Order: sequence, then C-alpha cells, then structure tokens
Amino acid sequence: MKEHFIHSDLLRREVKIDVIGAGGTGSQVINGLARLHLALLSLGHPGGLDVTLWDDDVVSQSNVGRQAFFPVDVGSHKAPTLINRLNVAFGLGWESRVERVASRTSLRSDIVIGCVDNRRARRAILDAASDGFHAKYWLDCGNRMSDGQVILGEVPSRMDRDDTPRLPHAGDLFPELVDPSLDAADDAPSCSLAEALEKQSLFINTAMAMQACQLLFELFRHGRITHHGLFMNLKTGRTSPLPVSPETWKRFGFIMPTPKPAKQAKGMVDRLAA
Repeated sequence: MKEHFIHSDLLRREVKIDVIGAGGTGSQVINGLARLHLALLSLGHPGGLDVTLWDDDVVSQSNVGRQAFFPVDVGSHKAPTLINRLNVAFGLGWESRVERVASRTSLRSDIVIGCVDNRRARRAILDAASDGFHAKYWLDCGNRMSDGQVILGEVPSRMDRDDTPRLPHAGDLFPELVDPSLDAADDAPSCSLAEALEKQSLFINTAMAMQACQLLFELFRHGRITHHGLFMNLKTGRTSPLPVSPETWKRFGFIMPTPKPAKQAKGMVDRLAA
C-alpha cells in the first residue's frame, strides 16, 4: 500500500484553514478543529491552526437539534455564532466570513474543508482553491440521508504543471460532484427538525465530521496517511477506506500523471554526448 506524506512546511508553522459551510457537517467540523488545534499544540506543533469559517446563512429552528446550535442562536448568522463561541471558550482568534465562496473568491489557506450540500458550491470551492501560488489540500465532506464520504486531495495552483503527481481530490475521482448541471431544481430548506430528519439521519453529519477531523489528526500526528478518505453508511454499519493507491484511483477513472523529463539546454546535451 502506498503512503502520502504531509507537506513538510505545515509541521513548521501555523496552518491556515478555510471551512466552507457552517451547517450540519460544518458546525460539527469546526468544533473538532478546535480540539485538533489544542492537540497539535500539546504535541509540540509551533502554531496550531488558524481557521476561517465561511457561511452566509442564519440559524433556523430546524437547525437546532441536528446542527451544533441552541435555541438562543435562532436568527443569528451561523458563522460568527460558532466562531465567537469557540474564541471565548478556548481563547482563540479565529475569524468568520458572512458570505458564500464563489468561483472568483481567492482562498489563500493551506487546507480548504468543504461542508456543502450541492455541486455548484463544490465547483466554486474547487475554482477558488485553485487560485494562489501554492497547491492546497481540499477535504470534501458530503452525505446523503444515511451515507456519505470524506475525501482529502490536493488542488494544484494555477502555477503548477499539469503532470505534477498529487493526491486526487473529490472532483478528480467523482466529476459529477462538481457538475452544477446535476443539482436538483428543488433545494427548499426544511421548516422543522422532523422534516429535516426525513432527508438526513440525525447523526450522519456528526459521523462525517468526526471522520474528517480524524483524517487530519492522522496526517499531522504521524506525518503520513495510507488512506485519504472513506465511505460510510450508518444504516448498514459499513465503512470502506479510500487507500492511497494509483490502482484504486484508476478504477475511478483517475490516472496518475507521469512527470515529464526536465528539458535540458541543447549545449549541455551536446557536451554530454561528446
């Protein structure tokens, strides 16, 4: 089995993370990141995590009970509500942005965690993550009623060569996840917790958030991972890892690019052949 090694500079400085979406999964992920931040500092990491949470939505009554919100939060914007609570509780200086991420948004973080529920938003995250001058990790969390997936991949910057070997992201393995034309026409919000539970199992978001944070913990704790995602079904109790394996990726239609040999100056080639 292959391994993926963490970008070494992420072990030597503060790690910047953008979390996109503060709903069912995002509101749970942000709590897990606070715990991960404390764990990294206790293990000797020099800076821990610096997190920015993006979401333009407000807390509704149906969110209470399924997402990490309380009755007193109803009517407040989700992102600042969660961030302010964590900042006060843990003495952090994390930030919130009451806005959506669009394709033209420039995300300058090291890791982008997508906790969105439609393809248009995933496409915007992928486009925004591609901006900048360095590749970044994209950790995508998605689910349906009682099953879901977590996939960690690398998004190359616009400055990278197309043949640079990398960890494939969710859009590489499942192109339909970033195709906005496949989004359902009706995306009306649920008006009550009972109605919301008709669409999603009560603990599916918590389960996916836990797996996402655990994957990051493994990557930072050991500096390497042998799987970069998993598929989980709470109804059947089945969990299947996504191994770091070009053979596995090929079954999903992703072929690992082969680096092209570096070009040499003609004069050098002539001298070596002489």
